[in-house]
Amino acid sequence: MLPIIVEAATNFCLHQIRLPYDLTAVPPKKRTLFAYIDIETSNGDAHRAYIGCDEMLIQTIAEIFLGEDESDEQTLIDMLLETTNMIVGSAKVLAGELYETTITIATPFVLAHEEISHLQLDKSQCIGIDGGAMTIALQRL
Repeated sequence: MLPIIVEAATNFCLHQIRLPYDLTAVPPKKRTLFAYIDIETSNGDAHRAYIGCDEMLIQTIAEIFLGEDESDEQTLIDMLLETTNMIVGSAKVLAGELYETTITIATPFVLAHEEISHLQLDKSQCIGIDGGAMTIALQRL
């Protein structure tokens, strides 16, 4: 499941925000905002997919989509939720087209700052994007 979401995220970089990216193994040491969305496959596997962006990256995304040079915290959170929805929604389409797997997705939610340090993730991948960083992770439910 993680490779499908990573592919959707790299497609997001190329086609939506049109910024170069590189896959990295190290998560950012900067403050990162996280959102999650629950997904279930047709065979009954359930996961929670996390998308995290550091403030620089999510501000860049807000600037691209909203034209805002400096967004407030709520706007950045809303942009992260929308980014999560776009990436996981794209993964749903990829799973159906390329892997003939049906995925059901829920509504994205933002993760509170105090919850981030307690995360126990099964798999993760980081993507460096134009000086910022995105973390994609999965947790089996």
